[in-house]
Amino acid sequence: MNVRPTLANPITLALLINIVCFPVKAATVSFDDAWQIVRNHNDELAAEKSNVEKAEYLQEASKALSLPRVTVSANYTYLDGPIEIAPSDLIASTPAGRSQANSLGGLAQLMGMTPGQFDKMFTSQLTDRDILTSSVRAIWPVFLGGRVMAAQDIAKGKTQEARYMLEMKEHAKFEDLSTYYFGVVLAQQVLDTRQEAERGLEKHYNNALKLESQGQIAKVERLQAQSSFDKARVERLKAQRDLEIAQVALTRLLKLQTPALPSTSLFVNEGLPAMTTFIDKTLRDYPGLRILDAKKTQANGVLDAEKGKYYPEVFLYGNYNLYEEDTLAAKTTPDWAVGVGVSIPLLDSSGRSDKVKAAHSAMTQVNYLRAQAEQDLSVLVEKTYREASQALEEYDGLASSITLAKESVALREKAFSQGLSTSLDVVDAELYLASVKTQRFAAAYHYVTALSRLLAVSGDINTFDQYENDKGLKVN
Repeated sequence: MNVRPTLANPITLALLINIVCFPVKAATVSFDDAWQIVRNHNDELAAEKSNVEKAEYLQEASKALSLPRVTVSANYTYLDGPIEIAPSDLIASTPAGRSQANSLGGLAQLMGMTPGQFDKMFTSQLTDRDILTSSVRAIWPVFLGGRVMAAQDIAKGKTQEARYMLEMKEHAKFEDLSTYYFGVVLAQQVLDTRQEAERGLEKHYNNALKLESQGQIAKVERLQAQSSFDKARVERLKAQRDLEIAQVALTRLLKLQTPALPSTSLFVNEGLPAMTTFIDKTLRDYPGLRILDAKKTQANGVLDAEKGKYYPEVFLYGNYNLYEEDTLAAKTTPDWAVGVGVSIPLLDSSGRSDKVKAAHSAMTQVNYLRAQAEQDLSVLVEKTYREASQALEEYDGLASSITLAKESVALREKAFSQGLSTSLDVVDAELYLASVKTQRFAAAYHYVTALSRLLAVSGDINTFDQYENDKGLKVN
């Protein structure tokens, strides 16, 4: 019986050969311990944890958007010439100087100079050709139309999405572990059943040899017993290989250096809580729905950010000169300045109106996705619940069949030894007993895996231990 047919690939076969050729001591591990190993050492979960950390750092970074921005700057400028101002420029710039063109000449004559000499003597240099300045500047956004809070809400939504994604990945890994772990348990029990059937048919074959030598049965009866015994040995070897393959898969999942040997048995419960309990908890706590809620938070943040482009921006600013050269221009420049600024957008080239509509569409999309997800989850929970219930019914219903099969084997063996039954009757009884046992073990396996899926989808995997230990009936 193949527990996981997809594991039959070259890599798995190579690992199988390695285990068969170089047997080592197995590592006994319970299901709880195996789950802790997966949670703490699985690479996929570790990647999701790193993604959560990244989102948390980005959320912290978004808090700095409301803080002032302070910068220190230094500038060096080289001009084509020094900046100078002559008396003629000053007089010409005044109303009186424009109306009296010869006013500068009169002043020059009073001092016994030509206008050119007077202009050159009293020319002032505002700054040199080389200008070096340094200052501290601060800009503090007071109101940006709500875009800062929107960006922080988006970052918060992304952090929530990353956390819920990690939770959903953990639930998926819990399902995988349940399938792998109890697949090994089932394979071991199937192997035990095949070994028991082989021993029974071997005993029947030996009895047939004795009866044939005494002339009590025909040769064909002995050949039938021998053929059935040989076939049982083949089935036992196949079950052994299936166990080894399943064990390799579990060992690699747990990253163990020695083959994993489960210590937790298959189990069943007398019953399950009402289906509505699982459906209500799923619709309330399923991480996938919370991911959609986080996406809705992000879409709402995008909508607020796009709407904020229609509002004015208000900011405070300030500047303080740390260094300036000793020039006339520097002396006339204040050492510090503060102020408030307002920026009102009139025309915008980013297509803000269409982006607002797109944000509305994104929110509508999330609402539809959530409604569909709730419907699909309800169907999934009901389907899984019925599968678990069906497995329980099958397990309970096969109890009487096993009792009958055991009694049939005993009666057929006794009748065969007395010549009242054929070898085929004994073989059929043995094989029927093995098939019923295998079917009952498979029903328990299907119940446990369905239960793990039911708990995973309802976000209640922590209660698995209660179903196993507090309410569970061990299947041996």
